[in-house]
Amino acid sequence: MKTALTELAGIKHPIVQTGMGWVAGPRLVSATAEAGGLGILASATMTYDELAAAIKEVKSRTSEPFGVNLRADADDAARRVELLITEEVRVASFALAPKKDMIARLKDNGVLVVPSVGAARHAEKVAGWGADAVIVQGGEGGGHTGGVATTLLLPSVLDAVDIPVVAAGGFFDGRGLAAALAYGAAGVAMGTRFLLTRESTVPDEIKQAYLARDLNGTVVTRKVDGMPHRVLRTELVDALESAGPVSGLARAARNAAKFRRLTGLSWRSLATEGLRMKRGGDRTWSQVLMAANTPMLLRAGLVEGDRSAGVLASGQVVGLLGDLPAVGDLIEKIVADATGILRRLASE
Repeated sequence: MKTALTELAGIKHPIVQTGMGWVAGPRLVSATAEAGGLGILASATMTYDELAAAIKEVKSRTSEPFGVNLRADADDAARRVELLITEEVRVASFALAPKKDMIARLKDNGVLVVPSVGAARHAEKVAGWGADAVIVQGGEGGGHTGGVATTLLLPSVLDAVDIPVVAAGGFFDGRGLAAALAYGAAGVAMGTRFLLTRESTVPDEIKQAYLARDLNGTVVTRKVDGMPHRVLRTELVDALESAGPVSGLARAARNAAKFRRLTGLSWRSLATEGLRMKRGGDRTWSQVLMAANTPMLLRAGLVEGDRSAGVLASGQVVGLLGDLPAVGDLIEKIVADATGILRRLASE
């Protein structure tokens, strides 16, 4: 199944496994690459040395192209960019738009730049700066998300730019891939579907908690970090929703300190980011601190398996999932089903 995405990235199938923090590690990324998709390492929750080791591990497991998700505002972002160049990583993806000079540095050295965007105007901006493609996530998606459904957001972005657009938010099977291609997308990106696979390192009890949810099993809350965040409905999320400002602030401060130690970020970096977020929106200082706290809440659930202390990001699609397939089987079935649908429609 050739599309603009497969031609651009040198992959077999137009399916992207997103860079989910604490989830998208070498095992999942290499399995996706081996199956013909584009696996993306999540580096925002890694130190520089951990990222270097993870890239080497992926390369030891597969010779196929893969990507790394970077934070453009990280203290060592430039150093990480040089690492991707040295290691000849095929794709650099970004949750926050990279600066124009960073895009140029990557592109000049053969690394594709694929930012994630949430609006047509954001797609236009990064396309104008030289981005090779964009991933656009509708409101159905997990983690930080907007309020516009994929069925409306996707065509608005497709109309705005002439670079390949990858659709995310609500995709999990061949019907979704066929629909995205019919819209004009170059492929689909999936997070929750890949989280719920055999190669995902998320603890099994947490996977079972995901599988037990129905279509009403997620909620969009601002109490995690001040931004709309789609997560599973849990007792902890309910507690965060009802927590007062003092208890919430104390919890956030403890977890922000833990995250700083784990990632090597300086307090200055955290403070600078906090000031940037404060200037960029209407967050309270409690919400700003919660933003630094978020990675630890996600780690508690996705790595440590602690449902009582962890937040579990999830797309709405979780309510339609009931199995834990191998990544290879998942991608093969999605592509086969999508191909069958498109062929049937073309013959009618």
